[in-house]
Amino acid sequence: MTGRLVLAATPMGDVGDASPRLRSALATADVVAAEDTRRTKSLASALDVTITGKIVSFYDQVEISRLPALVADVAEGKTVLLVTDAGMPSVSDPGYRLVAACVAENLAITCLPGPSAVTTALALSGLPVERFCFDGFPPRKQGQRKTWLSALATEQRACVFFEAPHRLADCLADAVDVLGPNRRAAVCRELTKTYEEVKRGTLGELAAWAAEGVRGEITVVLEGAVLVASDPADLVDEVERLVEGGARLKDACALVATAGVSKRELYETVLASRKD
Repeated sequence: MTGRLVLAATPMGDVGDASPRLRSALATADVVAAEDTRRTKSLASALDVTITGKIVSFYDQVEISRLPALVADVAEGKTVLLVTDAGMPSVSDPGYRLVAACVAENLAITCLPGPSAVTTALALSGLPVERFCFDGFPPRKQGQRKTWLSALATEQRACVFFEAPHRLADCLADAVDVLGPNRRAAVCRELTKTYEEVKRGTLGELAAWAAEGVRGEITVVLEGAVLVASDPADLVDEVERLVEGGARLKDACALVATAGVSKRELYETVLASRKD
C-alpha cells in the first residue's frame, strides 16, 4: 500500500463548509496531525465523524520534532492527514515543513481543497482582484511594518494579509502614513461566522473605524497601486513582464494603462519598441 500525506482545508467558522472528502479523510486516515487536537476532535464530533486513526498534535512549537515520525508513517504506507484550526495547512499555518520533508523523500502528497480566508476576502472585497498577492501577517514592530508597507506603494496587485485584532488599528494608521489616506481597502472580520462583517472604504476611513476597537479574526484586502505615467514608454517593461507570464498583449496593456496613458497608445508603443 502506498502511503501519502493529505492536506485538508477545514471550515473557518461554519461546519457546513466541510467537504465530503474531509469527512471521509477524518474517518479513514491512519494518522491525523492536528494543529489543535481538541478543536479537531470537536470538528469531527460536529460532523458526526469518528476519528479511527492516531491523533497527534502538530503546532508551530512541535512541528520540527514531529517531522521524522510523520514522514516515516507515510513512507511505511500510512495515510497522514494534516489539518489546522481553520483554512488550508501551510497558508500562514503549520504544514510547509512537513510537505517539504515529504517532497525530499519523493513521497505522495495530495490536497483536499476547501475554505480559505484569502479567496473569500478577495471575493467580498469589492476591489479589482484579477491579480493579487498574499503576504501572511505584517511585521509586529512599527519600523519593520512601515518598511513592509513601503514595498506595497508601487505594488499593482491587490494584497491580502492577516492581522491580529489588537494590532489592526496601528497597522491601518501606519498604512495611512506610508500609502496615504485615499487608497482603498476592505477589512473582513469573522468570515463565515455569525458576526461576519466586511468594512470597505479608504485607508483613512478604515483607520478611523478601527481606532474604536475591533474584535475577531481579521483578513485585509488592500487595493493595488495605480501607476501614474504620462509617457507610455515608461510602462513598456511592465507590459512585457505580464506577457512573459502568459498574458495576451492587449490584456496586459489594459491592466497597465493609467489615467495618463490610454490602452491603445500603450499597445502601439509596445509594438514599436519590439521593432527597435
